Amino acid sequence: MAGEVASFSVWDYVVFAGILLGASGIGLWQAIRGRKENTSEEFLLGGRQMHAVPVAMSLTASFMSGITVIGTPAESYRYGTAFWLFGLSYAITSIVTAEIFVPFFYRLGITSIYEYLEMRFSKSVRVLATSIFILQTVLYTGLVIYAPAIALNQITGLNLWGVLVVTGAVCIVYCTLGGLKAVIWTDAVQLVIMLSGFAAVIARGVVLQGDMARIWQDAADGGRLETFDFDPDPLKRHTFWTILVGGSMIWISVYSINQSQVQRYLACRSVAHAKTSLYLNYLGLLATVSLAMFCGLTMYSIYMKCDPLTNNDVGSPDQLLPYLVMDILADYPGVPGFFVAAAYSGTLSTVSSSINALTAVTLEDFIRPKWRNLTEKQLSWINMSLTFILAALSIMGIIGGPLLGLFFLGMLFRTTNTMGGLLGLLVGLILTMWVGIGAQIYPPGADKTNLLQFSTNCSNSPGDNNMTTAFPWTSLSLSLRVRPPLADSWYSLSYLYFCPLGTLCTVVVGLLVSIITGGCKQERLDSSLFVRKSDLICFNCCGSSSKVRDEDRGRGAVLVPALLLTMFFPLPTQTSDMEKEDNEKTKDKFDAYQMFDTTGKDEEKVTKL
Repeated sequence: MAGEVASFSVWDYVVFAGILLGASGIGLWQAIRGRKENTSEEFLLGGRQMHAVPVAMSLTASFMSGITVIGTPAESYRYGTAFWLFGLSYAITSIVTAEIFVPFFYRLGITSIYEYLEMRFSKSVRVLATSIFILQTVLYTGLVIYAPAIALNQITGLNLWGVLVVTGAVCIVYCTLGGLKAVIWTDAVQLVIMLSGFAAVIARGVVLQGDMARIWQDAADGGRLETFDFDPDPLKRHTFWTILVGGSMIWISVYSINQSQVQRYLACRSVAHAKTSLYLNYLGLLATVSLAMFCGLTMYSIYMKCDPLTNNDVGSPDQLLPYLVMDILADYPGVPGFFVAAAYSGTLSTVSSSINALTAVTLEDFIRPKWRNLTEKQLSWINMSLTFILAALSIMGIIGGPLLGLFFLGMLFRTTNTMGGLLGLLVGLILTMWVGIGAQIYPPGADKTNLLQFSTNCSNSPGDNNMTTAFPWTSLSLSLRVRPPLADSWYSLSYLYFCPLGTLCTVVVGLLVSIITGGCKQERLDSSLFVRKSDLICFNCCGSSSKVRDEDRGRGAVLVPALLLTMFFPLPTQTSDMEKEDNEKTKDKFDAYQMFDTTGKDEEKVTKL
């Protein structure tokens, strides 16, 4: 199968529009139906009354952008199933986030996670981190909307600007009117649509190929099932080590200190619900990646003798899956529309998450500190206005690492001061942007990307048979004949190591600067601003926190079993009297902190608090 494919039919447009509008309508109805009061907390955090299952589905859906939906199967088709190893990274991410960050942020009772940076360091650190997040999110959101739209437009004939406008309008409406609760419920419906889209492609592929055994055998014969590569070379794109180490750090930065994700589990009604949502989300991630991988293997089984990329039927890898859909499903009116709706459900879930997070950090980090006397009604109108404005702006791994390092400096090291946090963050950003931009200008060679071979026997192939596809470098990289010495070393670093590099650099520089500038001589800081021993690995599943404090030296042997147990059966968090007292003190201090104008003498008072 190769050559021209059909375009979108009227029924495809009807199904596409109906699914997106229906999913958004369900989410909006659920949000309005369950709204108890019109407050800022209700809009941004769903009143902190959400259950684990819809939050877990929302976490999974926001992970699956349109880029992921059409890009992950192409990854499996071209590079094999090494991407499946991200399942290990997701497991590590879920454990670290659930057992360290969830209790920590939940205890502080904050809306924007960047509030913590002002409590721990200073207002300047908070403003810098928030500004970086806003810039990153706006740029990423624009890419998430536009990139899949181009790929789908070139293959299906889907009207590019019409879809962009409709997507943006639908997203703005339910984000503005329904807040986080509408986003979560819409995401839950869209997740089902996305997984069903993958399932439809796989089912049709199995029918065409005869059975799953043939698809699996074709993948094995083509070298697509060589998942494990234990080569420690940090320049290779995907190996066991780059995915385990680099992939884990990237996803920890996404799930632990990214407002879009953190805001979801902070909306849960309890710590137990928040932890459960993360572990259920892990199961959702495994299902999603597995379906996407098998979708790519199905595509390889169909096109193993006639690669559309080599045959110039498609112009880039992200067009492969839309091409397959129009090739094998065009005879079924409405089914291609259903798949495109699945791809755009991923886009909508990611965009809505970003818009809601941008609204939260803009309100909490820029507006509220300056105008403290706003009423709840005024805050509600500001929330809706910000949602509309930021969505409009958004429509027109490099940053995550340094930000993760900044939070590690604050949560784990008492020595760190404001100067160390600021310089560590800036140096980490400069370093990761240097290597990231360099990697885009001078991409790594084919020997580092593990690109697998394809043969083509297409009757309309313009070239010789048994060709090997070349990696589709950008026109910029093709024009650069001379590669500097750093191109094959520093710039060839696996993209998965950008995040660990930024995190490590930020922590090391931050600690060194803090020590030099008197960080060791700081006044004693509030213990609630640091990770507590009772936060780690569910110590309280062995007893109350007060008992653990006395007996934790003898409990080392039960940490791993307790961890594995809580992974699948998270227990409610028990809080000792001592911790309750500490939490009350923290709340009182934070309330007092908000009453001050953090300038001049008042700032000194806040520091003493």
